[in-house]
Amino acid sequence: MDSVPVHFWVVVLLVGLAVIFDFMNGFHDAANSIATVVSTGVLKPQQAVAFAAFFNVVAILVFHLNVAATVGKGIVQPGVVDHHVVFGALIGAITWNVITWLYGIPSSSSHALIGGICGAVIAKSGIGALDGAGVLKVVAFIFVSPVLGFVLGSLLMVAVAWICRRTSPLRVDNWFRRLQLISAGMYSLGHGGNDAQKTIGIIWMLLIATGYSAAGDSLPPTWVIWICYLAIGLGTLFGGWRIVKTMGQKITKLKPVGGFCAEAGGALTLFFATALGVPVSTTHTITGAIVGVGSVRRASAVRWGVAGNIVWAWIFTIPASAFVAGIFYWLSLSLFA
Repeated sequence: MDSVPVHFWVVVLLVGLAVIFDFMNGFHDAANSIATVVSTGVLKPQQAVAFAAFFNVVAILVFHLNVAATVGKGIVQPGVVDHHVVFGALIGAITWNVITWLYGIPSSSSHALIGGICGAVIAKSGIGALDGAGVLKVVAFIFVSPVLGFVLGSLLMVAVAWICRRTSPLRVDNWFRRLQLISAGMYSLGHGGNDAQKTIGIIWMLLIATGYSAAGDSLPPTWVIWICYLAIGLGTLFGGWRIVKTMGQKITKLKPVGGFCAEAGGALTLFFATALGVPVSTTHTITGAIVGVGSVRRASAVRWGVAGNIVWAWIFTIPASAFVAGIFYWLSLSLFA
């Protein structure tokens, strides 16, 4: 046992912590995948979480690891990350997830993780250790993803209204109860494809920093990929019911046609971002799409006060998780000396 490097046990602990974060990501963001399909009555909650979890894991067969590469190699300058940074980043992200889950606030697990990485890196080496282009890309999509979700969701709603203008409401409702299964599956696929890769990226970052993976490798180890996709799927399976209520009912009342348009608009946004390798917030994306769908009917159909409170949570996510991560980076210097 004495011949085993000390770092090995530290790495095992941190990989376990990353998997816990991934599970919490699925648990916290389950609402994004299933809120609309539950609130419209298309699926019962237990059916919806199983359905979403399945597509979260199936995403492993669909998407390239562009997002994992961005998180693992595109946010921090080479040579800066060590196990202390990874520990601080994960604790910062997990802490913010727990706080927002307790209060039913649909904040972004993705930006909590990015904020955690930035906070721990700044605590170690200052702001110059961050890769400005990579961070700017992530920050830009804080605004791009909800706006794109809003635009696509509202355009789909307008298109569907025009196509179905001579069809009875009952028939439209029956059609879209079936079609919403397709849109929910697409959204869950996009959720798994983008969010699981963020945890793959941070574990890959850890393995490179501790010498268990080569910096020149084009892909992370296969076991990392599988464990992260399975963890987010299990998290979704257990669900986050506090946030489901906010996303599904408090922002705007949705019918199956609206649920379909919101999910399809959100899914297209996630597919686009994942192809570009941008780690976006599934929370931001689906919220923008839901607001877009609601506003097509009339502006008063959206509870703008609730939406405004959600936006404030978005604004505070990165700095709050960065602050906590910085504190835990310093604590880790004693814990893992």
